Parts: sequence; structure tokens; C-alpha cells
Amino acid sequence: MEIGNVRLASIESEMRTSYLDYAMSVIVQRALPDARDGLKPVHRRVLYAMAEMGLRSNTRYRKSAGIVGEVLKSYHPHSDTAVYDTLVRMAQDFNLRYPLVDGQGNFGSVDGDGAAAMRYTEARLTAIADELLADLDKRTVDFRPNYDASTQEPAVLPARLPNLLINGSAGIAVGMATNIPPHNLHEICDAVVHVIDNPEASLEDLLEIVKGPDFPTGGTILGREGIKAAYATGRGRVVIRAKAFVEEAQRGGRYQIVVTEMPYQVNKAALLERIAELVKDGKLDGISDLRDESDRSGMRAVIELKRDAQPMKVLNNLFKHTALQQTFGVNMLALVENGSQPRVLTLKRALQEYVAHRQEVITRRTEYELERARRRAHILEGMKIALDRIDEVIAAIRRSRTTETARQNLMSGFKLSEAQANAILDMRLARLAALERKKVEDELKEVRIEITRLETLLGDPALILGVIRADMATLKEKYGDERRTRIQDISGVLSEEDLIPEVDVLVTLTGRGYVKRIADGAYRTQHRGGKGITGVTMREEDTVQHILAANTMDSLLVFTNRGRVYQCKVHELPDAGRTAKGVPIVNLMNIQPDETVTTMLKVKDFSPASFLFFTTRLGRVKRTSLDQFQAVRSTGMIAIGLDGGDELAWVRITNGEDDIVLVTEQGQAIRFHEADARAMGRPAAGVHGIRLGDKDRVIASEVVLPDHDLLVVASKGLGKRTKTDHFSPQGRGGKGVTAMRLTPRTGLIVAAGMVNSEQAVMMMNTAGIVIRIPASQIPAIGRATQGVTLMRMDPNEQVVTMAIVEEKEEGDGDGPASLNGHSVELITSNGTTPA
Repeated sequence: MEIGNVRLASIESEMRTSYLDYAMSVIVQRALPDARDGLKPVHRRVLYAMAEMGLRSNTRYRKSAGIVGEVLKSYHPHSDTAVYDTLVRMAQDFNLRYPLVDGQGNFGSVDGDGAAAMRYTEARLTAIADELLADLDKRTVDFRPNYDASTQEPAVLPARLPNLLINGSAGIAVGMATNIPPHNLHEICDAVVHVIDNPEASLEDLLEIVKGPDFPTGGTILGREGIKAAYATGRGRVVIRAKAFVEEAQRGGRYQIVVTEMPYQVNKAALLERIAELVKDGKLDGISDLRDESDRSGMRAVIELKRDAQPMKVLNNLFKHTALQQTFGVNMLALVENGSQPRVLTLKRALQEYVAHRQEVITRRTEYELERARRRAHILEGMKIALDRIDEVIAAIRRSRTTETARQNLMSGFKLSEAQANAILDMRLARLAALERKKVEDELKEVRIEITRLETLLGDPALILGVIRADMATLKEKYGDERRTRIQDISGVLSEEDLIPEVDVLVTLTGRGYVKRIADGAYRTQHRGGKGITGVTMREEDTVQHILAANTMDSLLVFTNRGRVYQCKVHELPDAGRTAKGVPIVNLMNIQPDETVTTMLKVKDFSPASFLFFTTRLGRVKRTSLDQFQAVRSTGMIAIGLDGGDELAWVRITNGEDDIVLVTEQGQAIRFHEADARAMGRPAAGVHGIRLGDKDRVIASEVVLPDHDLLVVASKGLGKRTKTDHFSPQGRGGKGVTAMRLTPRTGLIVAAGMVNSEQAVMMMNTAGIVIRIPASQIPAIGRATQGVTLMRMDPNEQVVTMAIVEEKEEGDGDGPASLNGHSVELITSNGTTPA
């Protein structure tokens, strides 16, 4: 819209246009590197200003303040802090893989220490930075006016060095950002040559040469998928892990984790502070001390561990929760099309952009050198004419009254150009000597050869590519070094299992379905006949039905009365206190409302050579190969087919050569070989194991173990051990023999299991009281006896659950005991408590 001669624009239109102009200004002139030389404008201006000041790699150092002042005065009129920070970063060998500035003084550290003030430090260019500026004076790149048009600055550097890839870049623009990792010079030079020789090279070909990013701080890259994605699309996620190893500490019996390389751009001091905070907050266990032993010889951070700590578990937790393992998000965004358009580059495209830039630079350099050679040849040809006709030339000059007349006489009399005439007039008399004449002729011959070479070079693009190839070989020889970052063919994704300490625990499950795990040391060993301690806070009418000695790394198979099986890891169970009730098991498994857990098994290895031996309440038995239960669906699956009114009660792991003993609630027991029950599939219902009397049912099903006795416990707290040879093997399906003489003083049998004198027995009653006693304190007596008191209880209490665990007693037996990870578990249910 126009009013008079004034054109008016809407605010919306003006804001859109102005913001786009601002965004493009930030993208092109500040935040993103040029794909050709890998530099942002401020980096390019600092390097160019240093070159103009004569601060090459072989000259003396100059104060950084002087360099910053020159950059501000002529090229980059912004904050002196921004310029100095740029200068400092290009001098830090932990930020740039190949530093471009040679700093003298304090230029900061990997601990996050800042550089000294610019008035204290000095700098000059490094030798490798000279390669970026090489041939700048040969019209190889375009120059443009600086901010006030008082001088000129290069739009891009000639960049004999493939700087974008070897040093990488990072920056945030408007609506976009770049994060290009550094690489190894050897590999990038080889990749450039490969792209030159094989324009149709595939990504797989390049991956054989460029293994991955090569960070100045070393470290380890986990897996190659992120690298491949980054090189194929320009975007990817690379997981970097510190170089850390476990070694024995000077103090005996302890270990320590030593870190010698950090992930890229991780602040070591801040990392150690973060570890200390996590230890203080209880989020990291097993660490007793932290020390930074880094010195001039290299980095060394020491993490001391507690005596009982598991080093690899602690290390995995450190990788999971701290910056010892970082993800580098690759986003290879750079400016292309003469620095005007931002584009995400694949590895091949980045290499091609560099090769195209070098082709243009070498072409322009060749044209410049050819023009200069032709000018020199022209002058030499004129001088040769003059030397061949020297007498005539001298005579023509002597006839001339002025220099201008002499110039015109030479040009007209000998058909010379003005430049040739001037060169003859400026020639000293010494050049008339025979040797000097010979030098002119030789130089002219060499210049003509050079002209031919340059013309041939310009006429054949393959020769220009050959020059680039030769440059890469020279760079490799002068500046190449070995990789610092290793690459491991692992994913780096830490599962929850990697972070769980491998410890022995007790798993408890109540009749109302509350499950938990607790460290075994929570229950101390007591003598026979003790009162026990509170093992769980019970809700009204709830009782503990199962106790299982397991390890956090075990798989937990949970079988229900309906013949179904569910699966989870022990460490997935809630870790609760000794008196806590836990959480409902239905929160962890899809157990149906009409199902009750009857057996829990720990499994380390689902070997097909092992079997699960099933026993129901009504005495039916079945064998099924263990490997059929390795992958249980989240909704569970059928473990055994059941007849109406029967329930699955026990599942035991066998090896195919075991004897089985079944014990009933009325005190009967039968022993037979498991082979009597042939192996069947999961849905099979099985065969008869024992014939039951009226109102009797099976109360225990156990594998007979060598050097073990059969332990039988009655509901009133009495129990006994009986040698297994008192139970002679017989065929399955019989009525068995007496296992315990029952009276009103004993009550019915509630649990039975195999035990030896090195183990301990844990029992829990209806009040939730737990007692743990050594099995050696339980006397071994005959079958037809009542046993002795194992647990004193109030008249209204009964034993409901028993577990047999490995005993590791210290001292007099009254101290804490722990479980063996390979202990034999015994889980039974109270026959008098409704399931």
C-alpha cells in the first residue's frame, strides 16, 4: 500500500521478511561452517588476521591481545571475548583433533579451567594451519570487502587440509544446528583419494576406510550402527564410552576403577563431582573414594571401591548414570553452493564438496601461475631479442632524446611490447656478459616448459585430481597419526540387568499375593527352639505362603494352581525391607483372579538336558524338558493339563537320573525314579505318582539328594530328619510308607524337604514370624517318630512355610548368614490354609 510517495508494509509481512533475513545472516555469517574449508567466519578471520600479521608456524609468538585487536579492528567487530574464545578453542588439543593455533601460556584444561586473560597468553599458527592458508596469494579464492570496506578478506580459504571432517564443527543457528565429529587425518586423506579414483564409491567402500569419528580425547565408540547412519544420512547417534579398567588397589582386598580417557568434551572435574553427589544421594553403591591423579604424563581418575563391591556392576552403573558414557548426536550440517545454502551432508557428499573446492582452487592457482609464467616468458623473449641485436638496441637508445622516445623506438624498431621495452630499458649492463645472456636463454627455456606443463594441467581435469591426490599423500606423511578412539562392535545399550548387583536374596509371597525380595542377611541365625523375628508385616487373614532363596540374576518361574506358568527376573521384584509387605504380584504378571501361586522356581540356564517334574495335590506327576519354558509369554502359558478338582502344587528341576519322594499331609511318603514318569509335552496331564487315602493329599514333592536327609515339619512346630535310605525305592503309584507318626501334639505335616548338616532351615508361621536354625541342630531319627520342637508358637499359631538355604555361618553362629547363589530351594504351601 502507498500513501503519497511512501510505501507501507504490513507488520506481519515486515516481520516475516526481517526475521528470514536475520536467520539467514546467522546461518551464513556466524553459526555454520563452510563445507569447503570447514571454518565459520570468525575462525577464518582469526586465521587470516594471524597470517597477515606474519604469525606463521616458524615465526615468533605474539600476544593474544594483539591478535584479538587486529581481528576486531579489521574483520570481526564484535565482542573481544568471542574472538578470544575462538582463538583459545583452536589452540586446545582436547577440543580440536588437529589444533590450528599454537598457544603459549594457559589455554585452559579438560577440567573446565578457563584460559588466562589474553594479555598473558601468546599465539601463532600451527604448521597444519599453514596448509589452510597455502596459495592464498595466488587468486585461488574470492575476496570481499570487510565490514567497513576498508580492506578485503577471503570468502573462503584455499584449504589444502580437509578441515571440515578432521576437526569437525559445532554450532547453533536459527532453526538448525550442526555437530560434526572430528576424524583421523590418515583415514580422511585415504577417503578423498578413494572418492577421486572411484566417483561411484558406495558407503560400504568408504566405511572400510573411514572407521568412524576420532576424538582428541580418545575413548571408545560402541557399535557401528550410529556411525553408518551418520555417514549414510548425515545424522546419527554415536555412543562414546570412557576408557576405564579395573585394577587391584594398593590396599589389599580392594579394587579400583581407573579412567584414563574421557568421552569428547566431558569436563573431568565436573564428572567427579557428579559421581560424588550420586554416591552421597545413595544412587551409586560400592564406591568409597574418588581421586584425580592426572599429571603431565596423562589423565588418571581413580574410583576406589568398597571391599564387597562388584567392580563390573559399579562400572556399568557409572556408564549408565554419569558422563563416562555419552551420546554424540551427529548432524553434519554445513554450507554448500559457495557458502550460501545449508545442507545436511553425507560422508560422501562432504568429501565431494572438498574435492570440488580443491579442483577450483588448483585450477585458479594454475591459471594464475600460467599467466605469470607467460608474462615472464614475454619479458624474456624481449630480452633475448635485445641481446641478439644488442648493437642495434644500444644505437636506438643513444639516438633517443628521452626515455619515452627510446621506449617508442624500441617498440617500433624491434616489434616489442611496452612491457618488453621497459624491461630492456631497465636492464643492467652486466646482463650483456656472455654468461648472463646464457642465463636468460636457460630461464626462457624453463619458463616455456612450465607454461606447457600448466597448459596441459588446465586441459586435463584428471591431472588436477592427481595434484589433489599428491597433496593428500603429503599431508598424511607430514601430519598423519594413529587413531585415538577405538571402536567396539557392541551396542553400548545397558540393560537393567547390567546394572543390578548380583546378590543373594530371599523372595517371599503371601497368600494374598504380595511379593517382595530382601537381602538374605536380614535374618540372623538362631538356635533351635527360638522365637524368631518378624519377617513381614501381615494384613489381617494373610499368611506367607512361599520363601525362595535366589539370586538377582536368576529367572523366576511362577506356577499357579491352574497349571499355568509365568516368568520374570528376580531383580524385577520390588526390593523391600524386612517388615514390608511388598506389592501385589498381579502388578508384575498377568495372573488371573482365579489363580493362586503354588510354586516359584529360580532358573539360571534353560538347558534341554534338564527337566521340570510336576506334582499335583492329588498325586499326579509329569516330566517336561526345561527348555520348553525358556520363552514364557507375558500372559503366561499352560504348564500341565489338570483333571477337574486337581491343582498343580510343586515343580522341581531334575536331570533325568533323579529319585523323587512325595510326602502326604497324613504322614505317608513314596520314593521312585523319575524315569517312571516319561517325558511329556506341556499340555499333558501326567500319570499317578502316589495313591492317596481318604482326605489325604500330597504336601511335598522333592528330589532325593546325596548325603541329604528328608526333613519333615508338622503344623505344631515339630520336625525331624530321616535318612533317605529308610525310604526304599518302589514303583510309582503305590501308597508309600510312614514318614512321621502324627498325633494331636504334632498336627498334620505341612512341609518336607531334603537337607544336610551344612544348611539352615527357615520357617514362618501364621503370625508372620520367621525363624532360621542350622539343620545340624535338628536330630536325625527314624520314620515312625514324632520329632522334636523346632519352633515355639502360641496355641493359635501354626507353621505354614519352610525354606532350606545354604548356611554360611561366621563366629558362634549368632551372627548374620547369607545365601549361596546355587542353593537348593524348598517352597511348600500350608495344607491347612485355603489356597
